Amino acid sequence: IVPLVESGGGSVEAGGSLTLPCATYGGATSSHCLGWFRQAPGQGREGIAVLDSGIATYRDSVKGRFTISKDNVKNILYLQMNNLKPEDTAIYYCASGCPMTIYSVGVGGVSDLGYWGQGTQVTVSS
Repeated sequence: IVPLVESGGGSVEAGGSLTLPCATYGGATSSHCLGWFRQAPGQGREGIAVLDSGIATYRDSVKGRFTISKDNVKNILYLQMNNLKPEDTAIYYCASGCPMTIYSVGVGGVSDLGYWGQGTQVTVSS
């Protein structure tokens, strides 16, 4: 088993909604820092939403459309995506480990090891 397992990806039409769950295990369960990143075809990976000690930070391009949340009973991280656009098409990854910001490339540090999920494809058609 791996520390982070995201799912829920798929193909949707522009304007639609999709929710991605990320199940956390082991060390990832206790981390204060959790987030969602994405990588579009031919592009670098970018942070889109980070939850740090209960405080959420979003990249400007997804503000008002995406919501990051954590179910602390089931230890599941969610990314709710509304009003999806074709430019949202990417592989989405969940991550754990402090420090973490939407500008991070690597996550985690000496005191809190970083983990990445395997990624799930989201495709938005026009």
